Amino acid sequence: MTHSHQVLPRTVPGAISTQWTVRRRAAPTHKARVTRRFSVQWIDRTGEYGDLAKFAPALPLFEDAFCGFGRGALIPTIDGAVAIEDLTPGSLVQTTTGIAPLMWVGAMTITPDSPAQETSPLRMYRVAADAFGLGRPMPDLLLGPAARLLNRAAIDGTGAVLEPIAPMVDGVSVIEITPVSTIQTYHLGFLGHRTFVANGVEVESMHPGPLNPERIDPAMMVLFLSLFPHMRQISDFGRLCFPRVGTNRRNGVYAA
Repeated sequence: MTHSHQVLPRTVPGAISTQWTVRRRAAPTHKARVTRRFSVQWIDRTGEYGDLAKFAPALPLFEDAFCGFGRGALIPTIDGAVAIEDLTPGSLVQTTTGIAPLMWVGAMTITPDSPAQETSPLRMYRVAADAFGLGRPMPDLLLGPAARLLNRAAIDGTGAVLEPIAPMVDGVSVIEITPVSTIQTYHLGFLGHRTFVANGVEVESMHPGPLNPERIDPAMMVLFLSLFPHMRQISDFGRLCFPRVGTNRRNGVYAA
């Protein structure tokens, strides 16, 4: 007995049928933006208190506003020294120019195995007791990568300047630390840029620096300002109270 050889419609004998070929989708060309978690407590000019938490891009614009200090930094208030993690908006802080109400407390979560930490790893800095002189600091002070210390004895003729902590690393007095567990970093904001003492060392409050809104994506600027509900616009941060220098003095000095 013989069987007739039937050919599928629209095919040619000997040809390979492609009717059931699975076409793979091309992999997306864009990458999801990595984020970090930011928490905010604030009090506005009318005395209204609020708090919020949200995720935002892991970019210096956001990170620098939240990673000035580690837990345990002692901040002088009218009620005595208080650990930074225990401060709340409305606390009266002894700044170097007088008593000032704390308007904003920001905290950021650093998780070692997060995509953000893999993409743009952040370090912490432990300043040993007496590193800058007797009682400066006392005790050890844990700072974040955005911390700047006020140098009132700059030797290059610029006068008092705010210097970042990272270039001060020497492995003895200032030690760079890679977080190995989830930690919180903090920053403090007032009505205007201030300096204050933490563990005996003069440091600065949060200030975004000389931002040009026209050079930042409008949606990104809206998101950034949403983390500072006590501010209406970028100009509300005011002027820097002292000039800043970059991680290398050859990068220039940012005017106050």
